[in-house]
Amino acid sequence: MPFEGLDLYALDELLSPDDLRLRGQVREWVERKYLPIVSEHYEKATFPLDLAREIAAFGAFGGNIAGYGCAGLTALQYGLIMQELERGDSGLRTFASVQGALAMNAIHMFGSEQQKERWLPAMARGEKLGCFGLTEPDHGSNPAGMVTRAKQTATGYVLNGRKMWIGLGTVADVAIVWAKVDGLPGVDPDSAAAIRGFLVERDAPGFSAELIEGKLSFRAANTSRLSFDDCRLPADALLPQSQGLKSPLQCLNHARYGIAWGVLGAALACFDEARAYAASRIQFGRPIASFQLVQRKLALMASELTKAQLLAYRLSQLKQAGKATFVQISIAKRNNVSTALDIARTTRDLLGGVGILDQHQCFRHMCNLESVKTYEGTDDMHLLILGEKLTGVGAFV
Repeated sequence: MPFEGLDLYALDELLSPDDLRLRGQVREWVERKYLPIVSEHYEKATFPLDLAREIAAFGAFGGNIAGYGCAGLTALQYGLIMQELERGDSGLRTFASVQGALAMNAIHMFGSEQQKERWLPAMARGEKLGCFGLTEPDHGSNPAGMVTRAKQTATGYVLNGRKMWIGLGTVADVAIVWAKVDGLPGVDPDSAAAIRGFLVERDAPGFSAELIEGKLSFRAANTSRLSFDDCRLPADALLPQSQGLKSPLQCLNHARYGIAWGVLGAALACFDEARAYAASRIQFGRPIASFQLVQRKLALMASELTKAQLLAYRLSQLKQAGKATFVQISIAKRNNVSTALDIARTTRDLLGGVGILDQHQCFRHMCNLESVKTYEGTDDMHLLILGEKLTGVGAFV
């Protein structure tokens, strides 16, 4: 059955003709090009890289960036793209997020003019791919504890360390890698202030990437380990404007904003599936949609999804005005992921036994959202960010 969105509070009336046109284009593309193949890729744990340039055509890569061949979209338009991509699969939206919100934004915010001119136009077209190396095997929620090191040499830097859970790691032409630099004047080399960003190209000596296998979630996505063993980098590999842990965290704010919108797509896909199934599934001589318990579940899903939509829309207004704070972004990321996951679980429940089959979407979305709940700030970490704002007391250590 054709997809039907949920718009109980007439949010579509607040969208411009350009907003609606862009959303419609991405929605139609996901329906026509991605949904017919996602189950196969999910089963095989692969990602259709050949679609990169088609995704780029929507302005999905670095959509918030003006210039350098990027689309210069509004915050709302970028959010709508992320929503429609994740209606296909969280791995599809993550592909765009890693490329644009993380890798390209890092270059745009902290790179030299030469670095921007070299990488951003090609990445905006999907001709070059990037990844973002922050998380380490032993340092996830505490990135300040990273142990990856960069030592200055006469000609540049030598990088040593490991990164984990890196999207696009094995296919990226360039990795944005965060490391603590030894020997910075007046800076403790073990502190978060010593963190700088580096551009590590795929063929850099001492750099290797390995696909993470055995995933039960995010299967239609490229997730990798990165290793740096005396990896030699030229002096111009440094992102010159990067300064401490705050730099990668600024990139994460862009990505978390996209997640807050993206998971709405997964939730919409599941709700639409639940509503359609309830209307067509006959038990005890009538559609299960006629039973009170089923209607209660649908009503609760629709209510929570509507609240999440309103939260994302208001956040887009704040972001467009340059007023969105990291606390507001954390609230939206945590709330909307939690809401989407609850909707996916309830949909699987409503579908009964067939809900585990790949002919339906809910189980795949449910598994994916377990990962989205964890990455770029776990549910608990975002609660602590809000807790610190409310109380003035940090509770991270």
